[in-house]
Amino acid sequence: MKHLIIALVFFPMISFGQNPKIKDFKITILSTMLSDSHIGEWGFSAMIEVDGKRILFDAGSKENTVLQNAKELNINLDNIDNIYLSHNHKDHTGGLITLKKEYPNSFKNAHVGEGIFYSRPNSEGDDNYILSNKNTLENLGIKFISHKNPTQLIPGLWTTGQVPRKYDEKNWSGVSKMIDSKGNIVEDIIPEDQSLFFDTKNGIVLISGCGHAGLANTLDYVQKIIPGRPIYKIIGGFHLLKLNNDKLEWTAKKMREAGVNFFVGAHCTGLNSTYSIRNFLGLTSKSALVGSVGTVITAKGIFPGYME
Repeated sequence: MKHLIIALVFFPMISFGQNPKIKDFKITILSTMLSDSHIGEWGFSAMIEVDGKRILFDAGSKENTVLQNAKELNINLDNIDNIYLSHNHKDHTGGLITLKKEYPNSFKNAHVGEGIFYSRPNSEGDDNYILSNKNTLENLGIKFISHKNPTQLIPGLWTTGQVPRKYDEKNWSGVSKMIDSKGNIVEDIIPEDQSLFFDTKNGIVLISGCGHAGLANTLDYVQKIIPGRPIYKIIGGFHLLKLNNDKLEWTAKKMREAGVNFFVGAHCTGLNSTYSIRNFLGLTSKSALVGSVGTVITAKGIFPGYME
């Protein structure tokens, strides 16, 4: 029995040891606060393409933002089986109903972190948009698949599942409440927060929605899952916008230790925080920048468009 428990504990790492490396990838930001001729908003979404497979990461905030931006960027959202939701907040899930109605052959599977359907009570009832609209989404043909542990979603592309909170980053409001699995009203630490990642010949690429679990915590967890591999490109929202210089410098140190050489800070990362991180890491404007709608990240580099 003891040997069985040990085997189960180490099974995720064994699985990742056999994980194929992604040869070709393209990540296009479809929702974030900065934009030029497209729609900017306080939200996040990105199209992720890996070795010919596609998955939509988050759905933006407003109903039509991702839909309209994708059309303007000539990104076809038809026949995409999977959508990935980093956490419950409306600025990452608000466009899902519209997208499913517009593309009924897409988004059959919605990959979510365990805890996303916990109730978030407030004075008006419940502040969990995805929970409030769960029945509507299921009736439209969406199947929710919950992840607690690291899981391969498509060949070579993995979710972290719930991220252990090793460091006290506390990247959430601290005032919101939730009802946990035991029915207790507790602080909402956004336990379902998860990120996507995949390995390449140059190292790991990480995509985050808000990073409520903490950027350093997420980097640490991914490197425990795939030991000995640098995390060389990170993209998305990281909730660094209100950190002081000491905390930003500490975060940059953890990024350096993880091997980060390319940093696209979008959504809730913060403009000044992104520039501070760039200075602390000694990176250039070509390798560390604020992401905008239409920014593209590939193995060859970062292509920001007019918002460079």
